[in-house]
Amino acid sequence: MNSKYSILNRLPNLDPLRFLLASLVICFHIPQLCKNQGLPYVPDVPIFNRGTEAVYMFFVLSGFLIIRLIYKAKQKEVFSIRKFYMRRILRIFPLYFFVVIFGFTFYWLMLPLLNIPFENNYELSEGLALTIFFLPNVFEKLYHPGGILEVLWSIGIEEQFYLLIAPILFITSKHKILKVLVLLTAVYFVIFHLDSAHMLRQYNFVYFLLFSGGIVAILEEQGKLQLLKKFRSVPIIIVIATIAYFTTDIFVCDSAILRNGITMVLFALFIHVLAYNNLGKTIRNRLLIYLGQISYGIYLLHVIALNAVVYIMLKIDQLEIFNDTITILLIYILTFALTIGLAHLSYNYFETYFLKLKSKFRA
Repeated sequence: MNSKYSILNRLPNLDPLRFLLASLVICFHIPQLCKNQGLPYVPDVPIFNRGTEAVYMFFVLSGFLIIRLIYKAKQKEVFSIRKFYMRRILRIFPLYFFVVIFGFTFYWLMLPLLNIPFENNYELSEGLALTIFFLPNVFEKLYHPGGILEVLWSIGIEEQFYLLIAPILFITSKHKILKVLVLLTAVYFVIFHLDSAHMLRQYNFVYFLLFSGGIVAILEEQGKLQLLKKFRSVPIIIVIATIAYFTTDIFVCDSAILRNGITMVLFALFIHVLAYNNLGKTIRNRLLIYLGQISYGIYLLHVIALNAVVYIMLKIDQLEIFNDTITILLIYILTFALTIGLAHLSYNYFETYFLKLKSKFRA
C-alpha cells in the first residue's frame, strides 16, 4: 500500500470517498451513544441516520476494487489465491484483532474496574469464537456486545466474501467471469429476499452488494460502459441521486427487495462515476487522500475514541459549564480529532509494518 506500485495503480477519487463514508458512520454512532448516556444529541435527520448505508457503500467499493484486482490478474493469468489471501490477511487482521482484544478487555475488565455498569449477556468463549472466526455480524445481532465490538460486523462480511469469491473466480475461466458474477448476483439476490432465508437478512449477509461492485468494475474493464460517458448529464444525475439518498428519505420504502436493488445499482454506478466518469475532475487534496488511506483505522477505532469522549463529557456535563449546543459541538470535534489521531498513529506505527509485507505478495 505504501509501494510505488500501489500508488500508481490507485484510483485517487476513491480515497476521499472512504473517509466520507467513515465520517458518516461516526456521525451515525455519536447520537446513539449520547442519547443512551443522557447527553444532548443532534435531532434525528437523514444524514445522521445513514451509517448502515455508508457501510453498504463500503461493501460495494470493496467488491469493485477486489474483483477488479482479481479480474485483471486472471486476464494476465497471474492470479494466486495464496498471494491474494496473504494480502488480505496482512491488511485486515492486525487492526481487526487489536480491536477484538481491546474490545473484550474493555467490556470484561476495564468497565468493571471503573465501576461503569455494563451487562455482558454472553459467554466469553462464545464471543471470542464468533469474532476470531469472522462471524462478528452474528455476534452483533445475537448479543449487542457493545459498540467497540459491534463495529466489527462489517469486517466479518468482507472476510466471508473474500473466502467465497477467490476460489470461485480461481476456477472460473477468465472469459466467463462476468457471466458467472451476474448469475451469482441474481441468484443470491433472489435467495436473500425469500421468506425462508430470513437468517441471511437477520445477520446482514449482503454479499450481493459486493458482487454488484465487481460487475461494474468488469464492465468498465471490458469497455461496456462507454455509453454512460457519452452524456455529461449521466454522472451528474447519479451524483445528485446519491446525495439525495443520504440526505433525504426519498429512497426509503417498505419493500426490502426494492430498496436493496436501488442501493446496489446506485452505489455501483456512483463509484464508477468517481473512478472513471468524473468529467475529468480528480480530487488531489493530499489531506483528503491521506484521510482516505487511513480510513480503515478511522472506521475501526472511532468507537473507542467516542467512548472516551463521552466519558469525559459526562464528567464535564455534571459541572453544567456548557449549554447543549456547545456540548454537541465539542463531542463531534473531539471525537473526530481523537479518531483521526488514533488512526494516524495506527497507520504509521502499526499497520505500516504489515503493509510493507503485503507489497511482497502482489501478483
